[in-house]
Amino acid sequence: MINTTNQTDSAKRRSELVRSPESIVFSGDGEPQSPESIIERLNSLLAAGDLHPDAYSLGGSVEEFERRMADELGKEAAIWMPTGTLANQLALRRHSGTNARVVLQEQSHIYQDEGDALARLSGLNAIPLAKDKPYFTATELQEALHRSVTGRVLNPVGAVSIESPVRRQAGQVVPWGEIQSITQLCKKMGIPVHLDGARLYMMSASTGIGIKEYSELFDSVYVSTWKYFGSPFGAILAGTSEFIEGMFHDRRMFGGGLPSGYMATALSLNGMDGFVDRFGESLDKAKALFAILNKLPGIGIHQFEHGSNVFELRLGDEIDTDQFVESLLDFKIVIPWLKSEWPLPLLHVNSSMLRQTNDEIVKAFSSVLTAHS
Repeated sequence: MINTTNQTDSAKRRSELVRSPESIVFSGDGEPQSPESIIERLNSLLAAGDLHPDAYSLGGSVEEFERRMADELGKEAAIWMPTGTLANQLALRRHSGTNARVVLQEQSHIYQDEGDALARLSGLNAIPLAKDKPYFTATELQEALHRSVTGRVLNPVGAVSIESPVRRQAGQVVPWGEIQSITQLCKKMGIPVHLDGARLYMMSASTGIGIKEYSELFDSVYVSTWKYFGSPFGAILAGTSEFIEGMFHDRRMFGGGLPSGYMATALSLNGMDGFVDRFGESLDKAKALFAILNKLPGIGIHQFEHGSNVFELRLGDEIDTDQFVESLLDFKIVIPWLKSEWPLPLLHVNSSMLRQTNDEIVKAFSSVLTAHS
């Protein structure tokens, strides 16, 4: 195992390599950004006259981005939010009205990572389903809906939320057939359904199902704009014009009406251009690479049955994972350290895949495997 001093040195080295335009970084959904790259892009946007100031997140580049994302998602309107957490919270708050229950996945970001905000800030009670699993089924949802209206006190569900892909479950997606069944059930019951689609673009590329095809099944959709569009922060929430109308008041009430959002949204607009093609090329390249690597002794790269752009790295028992990952840094290949929430290293495919040829990457893996076998 790597000692503490070596881990500090390794962390510094990793940070430098992540910022290098020559490194393959198996972390995150978009091409890694650095202060230098963001400033360079902002200077280019300024020179091109593409930075249009807003006023408290209204107008300017913010409005341009909202219009483009509404079109991309096939929705009537969209509103920019500084964070995905705020987008999720305001969507479910508006959908639910006086019906205080929200059904969601137990492994979802809203339930696990947003600090009980539904209850503490909006008086909504989260009803988690599918403990430790990526998704619940329409049958499980039907049972939860039935329980909510057959108890001694009527307590109907105000909204249903689906996160897909699911970050805590290695980016696994909710199967298309299940999404269709769930949303059809909600429509039949008159219950609004929200998509936490922070990584919607990853899901669409991996399944081959169009972004608008996913979006049209939901009453509202949230998409992250910093995870892969090269912005330092931001999110979009889209839905009907009626749903979005006046939501800037709620955004400001919750402290999200930033005095200036045009630089973040201009970067997102810029990062969207060509993203779908670049990511599709990267995913195809990665799958071809992993098929070759899986023929090498001592290594296996596993694709989940309902996976997106995240793959599991499996090494032979004789190989020390920390040392293996550390040695790949010599070849400018960065793999994240193990996380407590997942037992094996995860490889996140993004457009940094395009920085080296597959032959170069295979040679690097082969060399490290030989050294550690």
